[in-house]
Amino acid sequence: MGDVKVHEEVKDLTRIERIGAHSHIRGLGLDDALEARNVSEGMVGQCNARKSAGIILKLIQAGKIAGRGVLLAGQPGTGKTAIAMGLAQALGDETPFTMLAASEIFSLEMSKTEALTQAFRRSIGVRIKEETEIIEGEVVEIQIERSADDAAAPKVGKLTLKTTEMEAMYDLGQKMIDAITKEKISSGDVIAIDTASGKISKLGRSFARSHDYDAMGPMTRFVQCPAGELQKRKEVVHTVSLHEIDVINSRTQGFLALFAGDTGEIRQEVREQIDGKVSEWRGEGKADIVPGVLFIDEVHMLDIECFSFLNRALESDLAPILILATNRGITTIRGTNYKSPHGVPIDLLDRLMIVATIPYSEKEISQILRIRCEEEDVEITDEGRDLLTKIGLEASLRYAIHMITVANLVCLKRKGTEVDVEDIKKTYSLFVDVKRSTEFLTAYQNEFMFSEALDDEDDENMEDS
Repeated sequence: MGDVKVHEEVKDLTRIERIGAHSHIRGLGLDDALEARNVSEGMVGQCNARKSAGIILKLIQAGKIAGRGVLLAGQPGTGKTAIAMGLAQALGDETPFTMLAASEIFSLEMSKTEALTQAFRRSIGVRIKEETEIIEGEVVEIQIERSADDAAAPKVGKLTLKTTEMEAMYDLGQKMIDAITKEKISSGDVIAIDTASGKISKLGRSFARSHDYDAMGPMTRFVQCPAGELQKRKEVVHTVSLHEIDVINSRTQGFLALFAGDTGEIRQEVREQIDGKVSEWRGEGKADIVPGVLFIDEVHMLDIECFSFLNRALESDLAPILILATNRGITTIRGTNYKSPHGVPIDLLDRLMIVATIPYSEKEISQILRIRCEEEDVEITDEGRDLLTKIGLEASLRYAIHMITVANLVCLKRKGTEVDVEDIKKTYSLFVDVKRSTEFLTAYQNEFMFSEALDDEDDENMEDS
């Protein structure tokens, strides 16, 4: 028989990262005194608005913010969403942050108030504390045996663990042997075993065994050998949102709905029982409430019923901080014939701390474009960036940002290495901005359907009639 060659297909797995509109934001860019640095953590300018967000951040961290509302109001493209994203990044993973576009509420297969209630409860975390008994130590030796006579017989084994002060041997059953094999645990690893569930966690490799092998992977983590007793009590903290507790306790849904995402409507009685239970846990010291952030963008799209719900929900004991954003001036409140600043009823505006964002200067637009070019991995000449800055001033910042990737593709097409003025001019001629599009529509309005623009003759005819 000839040699059998095994063909192995090797695939290069690259990490795919989507570059989003605000993926360059890393935080609010404030110093310890809550003063805004001009360019920091992806944030540029908007110093007053960022300082306001920094004060809100401190209030959240102190747990004194529940039931308050903030409105970020400013023209389009002045960084309202960026400030909300920076706040979310500064809060860290522990604080719940829910982001919602107001128009989403009308597209869900549930009532508007249910959608808002779920968004509110997603933004409130419950930190549950429980004590568990664990065995923590460095693996000295693992012995796994199977009967030679009976291959089907269960495996048996012994595990020797040590700390800096003691050493002990434990008998292993089939379940523990499988767990050890799955985690690839070997002599010299520092492990923790949860005695209640039997779960094994590999904490790292002992410093004492760091010279056993010449080659170590970059992900190898070295830890000290644990001190004290092998068996110890440890407090474990789990953070879940109120909405997750609602879904798990809703009989019609069950916990699988958390993974499916289709949670449907949850009965009010279920929520009331959960609120009572959480209050009981708080009284016993078993749980803490973590008020998070609910960010609703384009809030002017909500209607009067939603605004009435927000008014009531803000007064609740269990309420997150509500951050709203809008780019509207004095406009009609949806669902009514009345006009109001930002399209938000006056009684809700009274409860909100309003933070204004202002248009960016030429220098700030240039800095934002530099950051975006780095984020999108695009090389650009100084002259090219100056032209983009001019376009950002005359058209809009968003239009200038959109041009970066397109101009880079034009540059690659001509086999260039840096985006230059010619590439940006080519892109500018291919894609029109809002201003040029409006001029085109005005010039050729009669050739479009349903054109509502009136020329001078039509105005005169209207006046005569």
